[in-house]
Amino acid sequence: MTTHAPQAAQAVTLPTTLDEAVAALAAMPAAVPVAGGTDLMAAVNSGQLRPAALVGLGRISEIRGWQYQDGHALLGAGLTHARMGRPDFAALIPALAAAARAAGPPQIRNAGTLGGNIASASPTGDALPVLAALEATLIVAGPDGARREIPVSHLLAGMEMLRAGELIGYVRVPLLHAPQVFLKATGRTGPGRAMASVAVVLDPARRGVRCAVGAIAPMPLRPLEAEQWVAQLIDWDNSRAIVPEALNAFGEYVAAACIPDPAPAEDGSVTQHPPAVLHLRRTVAALARRALGRALS
Repeated sequence: MTTHAPQAAQAVTLPTTLDEAVAALAAMPAAVPVAGGTDLMAAVNSGQLRPAALVGLGRISEIRGWQYQDGHALLGAGLTHARMGRPDFAALIPALAAAARAAGPPQIRNAGTLGGNIASASPTGDALPVLAALEATLIVAGPDGARREIPVSHLLAGMEMLRAGELIGYVRVPLLHAPQVFLKATGRTGPGRAMASVAVVLDPARRGVRCAVGAIAPMPLRPLEAEQWVAQLIDWDNSRAIVPEALNAFGEYVAAACIPDPAPAEDGSVTQHPPAVLHLRRTVAALARRALGRALS
């Protein structure tokens, strides 16, 4: 894991149940939970983190799979990206499977977990815009067997935070049985860190479109007005048809909502975004347009 960390962890606890892990964190407030360790070890190796103790989550089998519950999928926080990328999971939640397959090279996908992606809350986390578009919720485990639910978007926005001794146990995702698409653009070819990403999810039962844009802000952005606008232009009764001009306009609408024009100066003059920001805005527009087009095709 690392050969040059100047200070090793003083204690390592390996619980076998979620409640045991919560109890270990309560007993050692300075302990850091670790599953795949992809973000943790990067922080240790860079000198940003020196954990006094670790609570390993790798032996907790109950959070390494998924189950069905009242029209939802209950995903264990210990699911790896590699496991979510397999065909059986892709048939369940296609956009999340696509994000998992794009999460990085094999060593990252084999180790990194869904819960870790959420807890680290990196702006470039590939699963985050998908979970935001799906309006997923977290089931958080606390001391004495307590459980509470938090919308993923609330945690990422800092509206609700994990309390001392709490762990993300599960992610509840609605099963929409409808097309979903995840696309991302990177600064280089092949798997890499996202420059921008877009998730689009159709909700035919409500005749709705959900869209979330990742990597361009500290948390995924939901262009709600663009969602509502384009949903009214889709012929839900005729193979979800839409005119090409509406697709192009949707991409521009999403990009403008997420990267708005600069406010006019006090003297009334209008400034332009620098070229790099304009390029990012065009990228978001293209991703949104393509994602919706693929979802409707």
